[in-house]
Amino acid sequence: MAIKAIFLDAAGTLIKPARRVGETYAVLARKYGIEVSAAEIAERFRLCFHSAPPLAFPGAPAARIEDLERAWWKDLVRRIFEPWDGFQRFDDYFAELFAYFAQPDAWTLYPEVAETLSALEKRGMVLSVISNFDSRLIGILEGLGAAHWFEHIFVSSRVGYAKPDQQIFHTALERHSLKAGDALHVGDSEEKDLHGANKAGLKGVLVERNGESNSNPSLRITSLRGIFPLLDDLDQR
Repeated sequence: MAIKAIFLDAAGTLIKPARRVGETYAVLARKYGIEVSAAEIAERFRLCFHSAPPLAFPGAPAARIEDLERAWWKDLVRRIFEPWDGFQRFDDYFAELFAYFAQPDAWTLYPEVAETLSALEKRGMVLSVISNFDSRLIGILEGLGAAHWFEHIFVSSRVGYAKPDQQIFHTALERHSLKAGDALHVGDSEEKDLHGANKAGLKGVLVERNGESNSNPSLRITSLRGIFPLLDDLDQR
């Protein structure tokens, strides 16, 4: 079974926040008169993000996408802060927060990313990103020096479908003129990446950096370096 393409998730797979999300939210909130702990905000973020609608806008004209992305995040952040009354300068806070996470300096590549992508490129692999993110991801990956490895960066907000919806995977396959069996998809979400890819016919691989998972061990890696043994094994089949 010869794999021709590797699709990768972004946040949690290629990149991570340079500072914990809860800490960033809390530090910036204090500038606007809201005292909250990083732990409280982190828990609110987890709950609200999990229950949020997909970051995707099927049928929306391209000219409206960035406004829709911003509105999606603004609604999420507003819900995160619902337990704290009196956020009188919320609009100013959100504008600074949204701009902060657009900066490449707000993110960092995982240590093995550059060497792994370089080695996969040398193997002749097609490399693309499939992420439930927004348009800011393109500038982030460019600023981190990683964008050049990817033939395309598929973000859910622009594709119109978010993982685990099969259509975002099919969009990537069609763009590269590939069959589902030609590609691996690697990501850190068991539901969105592993199961989403498998249901779309790709081979899904879960990157679980803390080494804890209930998934099939043959479908789990603890860093992106684990892609290579999987490829070698598939090539021998």
